[in-house]
Amino acid sequence: MQYKDKITVLHKENGGKASALNYGLVYAKGEIVVIVDADTIIGRNSLKEMMKGFQVNEHVAAVAGNIKVRNRVNIITKCQALEYITGIQIVRRAFDIFGSITIVPGALGAFKKSFLLEAGAYGKDTIVEDFDQTIKLLKAGLITQGSTKATAYTEAPNTLHDFIEQRKRWYRGNIQVLIRHIDALTNPRYGHLQRLSFPYLMLGMLVTPIIGFVATINAIVGVIQGDGWYVLQVMAIFTVVHYLMSALAIRIDNEDPKLLWHAGFLIFGFKQLVDFLLLKAIIEQITKKKATWTSAKRIGI
Repeated sequence: MQYKDKITVLHKENGGKASALNYGLVYAKGEIVVIVDADTIIGRNSLKEMMKGFQVNEHVAAVAGNIKVRNRVNIITKCQALEYITGIQIVRRAFDIFGSITIVPGALGAFKKSFLLEAGAYGKDTIVEDFDQTIKLLKAGLITQGSTKATAYTEAPNTLHDFIEQRKRWYRGNIQVLIRHIDALTNPRYGHLQRLSFPYLMLGMLVTPIIGFVATINAIVGVIQGDGWYVLQVMAIFTVVHYLMSALAIRIDNEDPKLLWHAGFLIFGFKQLVDFLLLKAIIEQITKKKATWTSAKRIGI
């Protein structure tokens, strides 16, 4: 191996990802620390592209990679692939303008080690440590950027059961982090996090699923009461807008145009499932049901 004298393999007892990350930070010697998931395959030039993000501003604390689904084998994984693309190329690009990306993903993220240590260790009491750590950096007044050229390929859940289990963990953990950092909603000293990013997170994770559930019920009632034509018009408008956004995201990311065929599922079917899982996570948080770590079955490629 060409670089074997520069590689150190560390071993420790299983204590969760946060514990492993904190352990690795003790031994990391470089100014920039790159964190990846075990199932991540990093693009050829991704590390170089991520380094460019730190040259923009000395206060850049982290650069998020462009995560792509590599196992596009069925409707479930293709919907996730399109979901990732639209989320990164549309939503994340908007927050990138303000240097306020709210989640530097565990699948691929680069951090300035000094800022990471100042923000404090990765929390072992959360099941979405990447989200929690990013919010801590933003609350410290630092900048988080994204790199669309720093690609990484992850293995997404390819069965409905594994998808549901993954999202249950994600959404419950996300709500825990929102509650932990709820002061970011009202404290003006947090800048763009308080004015833009955190309100968007609250809207997307807590309000949107409720609105989506109510809208679905209203649509069903409307059809039953004979207002099917009006319901169809409203649905058509939302569908056209969503397809246009998906097409734009695919074009920007130079992605497979065939994924656009699955955009409809992100409005009808996939979205309702996601809304249901978000509502379930909200209810479980209110009722204080214990959150547990679950991992999807990995088959590799």
